Parts: sequence; C-alpha cells; structure tokens
Amino acid sequence: TFLHKPLIAFEEIEDLCDTQKNSIFVALGYGHMNDDRTRLYLQAKAMGFNIASYVSSKAFVWRNVKIGEHCFIFEDNTIQPFVEIGNNVIMWSGNHIGHHTKIGDNNFLSSHVVVSGQCEIENNCFFGVNSTIANNLWIGNRCVIGAGANVVNDLQPDGVYVGNPAKRIKNVDEMEEIR
Repeated sequence: TFLHKPLIAFEEIEDLCDTQKNSIFVALGYGHMNDDRTRLYLQAKAMGFNIASYVSSKAFVWRNVKIGEHCFIFEDNTIQPFVEIGNNVIMWSGNHIGHHTKIGDNNFLSSHVVVSGQCEIENNCFFGVNSTIANNLWIGNRCVIGAGANVVNDLQPDGVYVGNPAKRIKNVDEMEEIR
C-alpha cells in the first residue's frame, strides 16, 4: 500500500480493475526519450482503460487550445490561442507556449520553457529548464534541448542541443543521462 491505497503491478491491473469504470494516468517522466511512459500509456489504452489527463486550475489555457489525451499540465503554464498539444505531453510549471504552436506526441517540457509563436515540435522531445525557442521554428523528432538553450534555428531530429545560440553537440543515442 501507499498512503493507505493499494498498489497494483501494471502487469496485473487489467485483471484486478474494471477497465470501463477506471481511468489511468501513467505517471512516468522522460526516461528513454519518453518511450517508457508512451509504451505503458498505449498498453493501458489498448486494455480499454479511460485515459486521464490533468490541467491545473492555475494554468492559463485559451478556450480554443486543443489538448490531446494523457496530458499533464502543471500550474503557471500560459498556453496562447490556437495552440495544439498532442497526446502524452507533460508540461511542468511555468512554461509559455506561443500562439499557433503545434506540439506533437510524447513530449516533456520542464519548467520555464518559452516556445514562441507558430512553432512546430515533433514527437518524443525533451526541453530543459529555461530553454527558449524563437518564433516560427521546427523541432524534429527526439530532440533534447538543454537547460538554458536559446534555439534560433530549426533543429534536426535525434540531436542534443545546448548553448546560446543552441548548437548540436551529439546524437541522442550518445547521451547517457536521459536514456
């Protein structure tokens, strides 16, 4: 038990819980470029569970924003008009997402990330604390953007980017810390 609540192994959950009466949120972080969380979320969905999302009442989200399923949006996020957020996205505290930005699936934005307007972020990316993405940029699949990075150009897939301006320093598969 945990806090007087039962703990159930994920492998047993389908046998012990009614999938039609229960909702599930896979509370995992960004390990393996969000692949671990994605795998379990998709398994839970395939089992027939209702998929939970959470948007803090202290986040400011315009009414015309589209948010996918299995998203977790903490307090103090500002999500401007016409933003589209895919499935399985975690946005930690205090981020700013500019107008008309599209965020793909399976992304993790840590605290105080600024994404300017009209950006397109593909899937399975990680954004470090205080990273900044300039207006009208494209971020390819599986990018790691380091803490404090200032992105002023499009980013090609599978790269680790750091600095001001952000530069590619290695491929994601060479990075030990996030895998």
